Amino acid sequence: MLFHKYHALGNDYVVLNPADFPAWTCPTAGQIRLVCHRNFGLGSDGILWGPLPAPPGAFGLRIFNPDGSEAEKSGNGTRIFARFLWDQGFTQGEPALAIETPGGVVRAVVKEGGHLITMEMGSVSFSSDKIPVTGPRREVINEQIAIQDREFTFCAATIGNPHCVIPAAEISPALAKRYGPDIEVHPLFPRRTNVQFLKVLDRGNIRIEIWERGAGYTLASGTSSAAAAAVAHRLGLVDRNLKVHMPGGTLDVGIGAEFAITMTGTVNHVADGTLHPELFAMKLPE
Repeated sequence: MLFHKYHALGNDYVVLNPADFPAWTCPTAGQIRLVCHRNFGLGSDGILWGPLPAPPGAFGLRIFNPDGSEAEKSGNGTRIFARFLWDQGFTQGEPALAIETPGGVVRAVVKEGGHLITMEMGSVSFSSDKIPVTGPRREVINEQIAIQDREFTFCAATIGNPHCVIPAAEISPALAKRYGPDIEVHPLFPRRTNVQFLKVLDRGNIRIEIWERGAGYTLASGTSSAAAAAVAHRLGLVDRNLKVHMPGGTLDVGIGAEFAITMTGTVNHVADGTLHPELFAMKLPE
């Protein structure tokens, strides 16, 4: 029961190769929660389950959140998975590869021996039916949402998974932790949503604080960076090439035609090891 742990700017994932778990079709929600628990398990922001069967030239991947739910796509997760495939020799030394996720195919280029990964993430859409956001079909730009004691102006976006981006003059971890949980499950978002509080620093730099769907407060997120950068550009506040600053570090994001996103950032290999069967005999406290 081998595991491989990596982080991308402090956003950490455990990679499990299905070939090492012949008795599992895929990990159950309970198994995922145990592995990801930071006190009773290994501890991580999610599990990457792959490689899985995929079209020729691609590697299949499923991405699970620490609460046991499944994510459609992850920017940091796919960069980590690209590094894992490179490290394990699946790419046979070829730096360019494709990864098929439930949220679409992304393309990676491995650089600097796996320490730096560039991803083509696909295109951002602001369309309510694609994100999804309830109500009539529209671009979800500069709408209002009431949460607890405040009303926020937000924009919604998808790059294969849903995002709610809230521009603000000042942002902080406390802001994300206080309002993120309620925004995640707001009725506007039938599939829940990731949340980013966005501060524009200048035409080439933004800063975000992140509440991730199914994971909670997160030090970094690739798809959150893509969504926030696209929203800032859609509002005319930044140029097409910018740096996204997060508590865990910085991603370089490029915005192409039709909001096609390219991002470049580091990946670090943390550990390889064995999950003991005793872990899965445990029951987490209520």
